[in-house]
Amino acid sequence: RLGISVDSIKALREQTGAGIMDCKRALGETGGDVEKATDILRQRGIAIAAKKASRETQEGVVDAYLHSGNRIGALVELNCETDFVARTQEFKDMVHDLAMQVAAMAPLYVDSEEIPEGYDVNAEEICLLEQSFIKDPGRTIKDLISEVVGRTGENIRIRRFERFALGE
Repeated sequence: RLGISVDSIKALREQTGAGIMDCKRALGETGGDVEKATDILRQRGIAIAAKKASRETQEGVVDAYLHSGNRIGALVELNCETDFVARTQEFKDMVHDLAMQVAAMAPLYVDSEEIPEGYDVNAEEICLLEQSFIKDPGRTIKDLISEVVGRTGENIRIRRFERFALGE
């Protein structure tokens, strides 16, 4: 059996935020391949997010982002299950990144279910959850939230957002 180095476990943990034992198991399954282990952990995060999707989200944070020059701004309400998670730095950073995403990409809806019937549009352009994350275009906003759900163990959802642009 291949020994998994502490450094590779540490690197995977820093990259994904997953627990030490989860990182060790994923590396064991992939023969020490950090990229494949990252994919495994990401898929598990999505599976965990799907299991938790029906749970109630009454806590959370509202955050604002103002683009330099104060000509564009956004407000986002992100909800979770407990105020404990809402107070974590990871949660606060995520809601701020989402407000920045809204300011930059101007989505119209949270997800594709909100698009009116018969409205022929590209969901990847106008639905926040379907958009590529501006800080990491290889991931969607839905992926980003699923990863945090996997790490926190709580359901997280974007309740609403608003974008403001001078003159619009």
